[in-house]
Amino acid sequence: MISVTMMPLAIAPPAIEPVSLAEAKDFLRLLASDEDELLGTLITAARLMVEAASGRMLIDQSWRLVLDRWPICGELRLPLSPVGRIIAARVYDAAGGAQVVTQASLALIEGTDPPVITVSGTVPVPGRDRAAIEIDVVAGFGTTRDLVPAPLRQAVLRLACRWFEHRGDVVSRDATHLPAEIAALLAPYRRLKL
Repeated sequence: MISVTMMPLAIAPPAIEPVSLAEAKDFLRLLASDEDELLGTLITAARLMVEAASGRMLIDQSWRLVLDRWPICGELRLPLSPVGRIIAARVYDAAGGAQVVTQASLALIEGTDPPVITVSGTVPVPGRDRAAIEIDVVAGFGTTRDLVPAPLRQAVLRLACRWFEHRGDVVSRDATHLPAEIAALLAPYRRLKL
């Protein structure tokens, strides 16, 4: 079986972070608001690191999957997880025009990890060799914080607060090797690469 290479591109970030500024301030016992912007930035950076390390998108966000050709086997194993729905899909012809792929032609198989999209209908034939197909999806556990598993939220909170407390001392180290307590929180959710 020949695999299809897929490049994921972020389209839109989540509307909220999995940890609120108020939660982080409570955890740090901060009353002042003069460093709220810094702490908010650290929460976003911690979410991105937790997502990268676990292979899981936390709060719903839009992604575009770009591939060169349709899979021969009719199944696309997605590099993002979890995936809630397909937003749209298009195929480019030789002139660069986009042809819409009908909703009935692609199906997201529920309960699979990694997520799988099956090509179950007639789809346009790509007209160029590279980046000929785009599939837009929503990836994440949901639109609210309470839908994100508690250990993943805790990992974001602890990582952001660690960076706030140890400014400049640990961020570069954590980028290459997560602290043991954070890695332990991620372990049950980490996607294995085969």
